[in-house]
Amino acid sequence: MSGAAAAQHRGLGQHATHALLLLALGGLLFYVTRAVPEVHGGLWTIASIGFLLLAGTLVSELVAPLGLPHLTGYLVAGIAAGPYALRLVDEDTVRALSPVNTLALALIAFAGGAELDLAALRRGARSLAWATLMQCLVVYLLVTGVFVAARPLIPFARALPPPALLGAGLLWGTLAITRSPSATLGILSQTRAQGPLASFTLGFVMMSDIVVVVLVAAAMAVARPLLDPTTTFSIDAFKTLGHELFGSVALGTTLGLFLAAYLRLVNRQMLVVLLVLGFVVSTILDYLQFHPLLAFMVAGFIVRNLSQQGKKFLEYIEQTGTVVYVVFFATAGADLDVPLLRELWPVALLLAGARAVFTVGAARLAGRLAKDAPSLRTWSWSGLVSQAGLALGLAVLIAKEFPTIGTPFRALAIAMVALNEMVGPVLFKLALDRAGETSREAAPSLSTIPPPPATD
Repeated sequence: MSGAAAAQHRGLGQHATHALLLLALGGLLFYVTRAVPEVHGGLWTIASIGFLLLAGTLVSELVAPLGLPHLTGYLVAGIAAGPYALRLVDEDTVRALSPVNTLALALIAFAGGAELDLAALRRGARSLAWATLMQCLVVYLLVTGVFVAARPLIPFARALPPPALLGAGLLWGTLAITRSPSATLGILSQTRAQGPLASFTLGFVMMSDIVVVVLVAAAMAVARPLLDPTTTFSIDAFKTLGHELFGSVALGTTLGLFLAAYLRLVNRQMLVVLLVLGFVVSTILDYLQFHPLLAFMVAGFIVRNLSQQGKKFLEYIEQTGTVVYVVFFATAGADLDVPLLRELWPVALLLAGARAVFTVGAARLAGRLAKDAPSLRTWSWSGLVSQAGLALGLAVLIAKEFPTIGTPFRALAIAMVALNEMVGPVLFKLALDRAGETSREAAPSLSTIPPPPATD
């Protein structure tokens, strides 16, 4: 047997082993949940985390030969185990996992900021500027127009008078220009991609969140009198926005300086420090009504670019990478409302498809105006399709601020985000492969992940 044939045989054997192990674990948990249906509590939550972690990793190994990203495997494992499929993880357990997701998002934001190199951002400033203008203005206006035009297909929009319909469309447009830092970082972590496309996508996705936050405040201020004629336009929203942005950046800068000093002077039990900071600072930010994603991203950026500890900080973050992404996206899959997606998929598919088409067109136009390299002109849109936590968070905020359309608006947003969450990572990985930026090194797997290094 040749070396290639032997390697292929070993690969098939590993995949078969993974499939059998997944079936055995799933069958055991299926039996336990049916035999003791009332089981709940802290131990069950921990067991659910362990199962999602292992199941997500195993499924990602099984979909990898198909060219699909690991994130797809994590999501599929979560959906299959979730309350709308096999019910291995029920609704109460998904809610109990919320603090774990908060911590995961904090670590993802740390990683995002630490990956942003100031010199690289300066080199790509022209591309980022044109892309931001096209994606956050042109796409916003076009998607708003599609929402208004699709009024007959949107149940809650049919009864709205024209001004209110325009207000709802402006709010929908803000959802269309949100991206997914977590999905972007997850794909880059798996593929170890390096090149113009990887650098551009990371910089754009991280920086565009700030623009989106500003546009959300503006859209809400304009939409309020359109949806409720008894109210008038107010600049209070912009005052609140200024407070939130300034506070988030200030707290993130302080946290970044603290981490840099700790790495230089102490550098002990850093993983524990990151976990504690993720929980504690997230709680403080929620209380102060600041933006956790922005604050943690600023902290990582400060450590990377304004200190000598950036490389060391990235090494610690990477040690948590695989576990964080598996838990975060497997839980997101478990929380996916499959019946709602089944009910709203036609209009959600229309809106998601229009968003994708406009995103591609705006990216191509921005690439020409910025005189980007051919590969970047071709594929710069690929990392901008994914959506996740930020879009869902905005949908919840809009539902709270505009109760007349809140519940159905949020439901439609969840359906659209679910589609983009499944398709976006696949497109981005495909583009990185086609652009030749994917690392030749094998992505981490069950057989290649080394044990965590011992800490002092």
